Amino acid sequence: MISKKDLSERDICTKFITPALEQAGWDMQKQVREEVGFTDGRIYVKGNLTTRGKRKRADYILYYKPNIPVAIIEAKDNKHSVMAGIQQGLDYAAILDIPTVFSSNGDGFYEHDRTSSGKIERELSLDEFPTPEQLWERYKRYKGITTPEAERISAQDYFFDGTSRNPRYYQQIAINRTVEAIAKGQQRILLTMATGTGKTYTAFQIIHRLWKAGAKKRILFLADRNALIDQTRRGDFRHFKDKMTVIKQKKIDKSYEIYLALYQGLTNYDEDKDAYREFSEDFFDLIVIDECHRGSASEDSAWREILEYFKTATHIGLTATPKETDTVSNTEYFGDPIYTYSLKQGIQDGFLAPYKVLRVGLNVDLEGWRPEAGKTDKNGQLIDDRIYNRRDYDKSLVIDERTEAVANKITEYLSKTNRFDKAIVFCVDIDHAQRMRAALANANSDLMTQNPKYVMQITGDNDEGKRELDNFINPEERYPVITTTSKLMTTGVDAQTCKLIVLDSNIGSMTEFKQIIGRGTRINEEFGKTFFTILDFRNVTDLFADPDFDGDPVRVKELGDDDNFETPEEEIAEGETFTDDTGEEIIFDPPTAPPEIITGGDIISEPRTKYYVNGVNVAVLNERIQYMDGNGKLITGSLKDYTRQKVREQYHSLDDFLNKWNSAVKKQAIIDELTEQGVVLENLKEAIGKEMDIFDMICHTAFDQPPLTRAERAKQVRKRDVFTQYGEQARQVLNALLDKYADEGIDNIEDIKVLMVNPFDQFGTPTEIIKLFGGKSQYLQALTQLEQALYQAA
Repeated sequence: MISKKDLSERDICTKFITPALEQAGWDMQKQVREEVGFTDGRIYVKGNLTTRGKRKRADYILYYKPNIPVAIIEAKDNKHSVMAGIQQGLDYAAILDIPTVFSSNGDGFYEHDRTSSGKIERELSLDEFPTPEQLWERYKRYKGITTPEAERISAQDYFFDGTSRNPRYYQQIAINRTVEAIAKGQQRILLTMATGTGKTYTAFQIIHRLWKAGAKKRILFLADRNALIDQTRRGDFRHFKDKMTVIKQKKIDKSYEIYLALYQGLTNYDEDKDAYREFSEDFFDLIVIDECHRGSASEDSAWREILEYFKTATHIGLTATPKETDTVSNTEYFGDPIYTYSLKQGIQDGFLAPYKVLRVGLNVDLEGWRPEAGKTDKNGQLIDDRIYNRRDYDKSLVIDERTEAVANKITEYLSKTNRFDKAIVFCVDIDHAQRMRAALANANSDLMTQNPKYVMQITGDNDEGKRELDNFINPEERYPVITTTSKLMTTGVDAQTCKLIVLDSNIGSMTEFKQIIGRGTRINEEFGKTFFTILDFRNVTDLFADPDFDGDPVRVKELGDDDNFETPEEEIAEGETFTDDTGEEIIFDPPTAPPEIITGGDIISEPRTKYYVNGVNVAVLNERIQYMDGNGKLITGSLKDYTRQKVREQYHSLDDFLNKWNSAVKKQAIIDELTEQGVVLENLKEAIGKEMDIFDMICHTAFDQPPLTRAERAKQVRKRDVFTQYGEQARQVLNALLDKYADEGIDNIEDIKVLMVNPFDQFGTPTEIIKLFGGKSQYLQALTQLEQALYQAA
């Protein structure tokens, strides 16, 4: 008979946990899900290769009704104690907003009740597991649901369309918290969810559940762009069918239940004629405001006027970026967000695309430009004598050569990656977008002759460009590839396959910056879009350093005069290794009718004097590279000083470090440890010497020791002839390992997989090579001897 201790975790689930749930009255088909993966696994990027990390996976989630989770169970095999899974379960419960956690090894259950004010943990036998009703009572206590009416609304079913589509975990939390808050009588609610995380689907489920429960009968969905209303009507909201209408031309029909409207479409900016006043003040009982952070002061007051008029209704604000300025505050109106799902969390969970940043510094940007005395522009106007800088370019002063330099750099980048990767270039204004289109057309004349839509200007005043917006968004349409814009494409454009965002505009607002980043964060794996790149000509990415910004890039590089863009292959060849949250190395697989757009984005005001000049020498200046530390924050000081500080935090003296290094079975373990501390060794190698051993880099940087190159260390070992006890072929293998070390470093020769690549494959298979030494342990002993010889002098 098989001992319980020999059973796998799966066997424990099947033979003990599942029967205990069935006995307690749980419906295994409708109320229990097993092995629930609730994240997609973070995307790691190296060159053009991407791979996903591990998904977060719960062993069991118990639901009172679909999408209303009341408990989580973490299972372990019987070699573990009954409480061994409780901490992991609590981590998951905090993420998933679940009140009760159980751990089990098949002997019984260990329970943690997050609602209890007394004894919060206790052990239960297998036949004492709580019933669905008991855990639902606990859930209601956790959520503060106290009346039968609030319970009825909170338990209202989700909408299912017959497909396998289910809300993601964060959408489920946002929907449940909102419905429960409204069921309890809350009137003003703010939801903050990063661009690309499905705010409209979340809003649809909230509205549908409240509407079906009869809690809200007439609902208004407000947006500020036609494209958003169009996407909403054709997308998730289509299930409302003939109960829904879009308010157009300010024509009001009161026979519908769900209304979609532009807030500009409800106001005439004339109090007596405003269209919304045709409805009585209590007509709507729920109003949802999409992108509620947006709008100029006058537009902002327009939606505030509408909300003030329908003040008896419940108001839900949806935003990616809560707006907090001296004059406008969302939280002042709605209160603190009931739930926040940030860009950073979305990237960590693998639902949003990570990104790299390349900063390009042009001489006229970094040093400024001053006209010589009496200099006139192309129209003969005398140019004001002062120093012009980034703030002026393309706003009050246009330098033709600067526009060309930017266009050439964009073209160079795409040539190194893929000239058909979709790109958006953000410009200062419409005039700048027009000139940038022309400069890019000239820089890509070969592709423009194949199709003149390769580069297009998409701005509020350009009908031809606006007609192409749908084609740019559509992953299956090849053209247009590069678009130039100013404000129009900052929001509401669901560009799933946009892989390059170019910033050549002075963006001072964190809200607008987050919106622009949001153009690239959507993932489309079918079309190979798993990350994107920001090419920054205006130092806009300094906004990353703002504490309000919550999603740092995976790689930041600044380019100078002699620097070319790396190809993805060159970046891969740098040999940087990545580890996931558990310290495991990441292995990379090979790569795998147009909407009417309101012209609210680009505003043409009274033309100011703008100087147009040419004949200016514009070049890329040498600039330092900036790096990310282990927490994804930018290192702003010297990389060497930063490394010295971090290493000395770990090792107080040179002797400490030498003892640890010499006693480590695998040096890679120390490298991984330092990487976890935030020491980015790959970047340090770039900065102080590619030929140096990692050991020498650390000793030199942290403890001021004179360094040797890898080649010098290998040469010393050969001089001492330390492999005499081995046979001829085994010695050849060890010499090849020395060559490999001299070329690539210690971390590569420690991996046994090195025996599968050239030149080792000429000695036979890895198994045959290991046999030359008498077996695996003898081969590893020889490797240890080689390492000791390399670091003997130290």
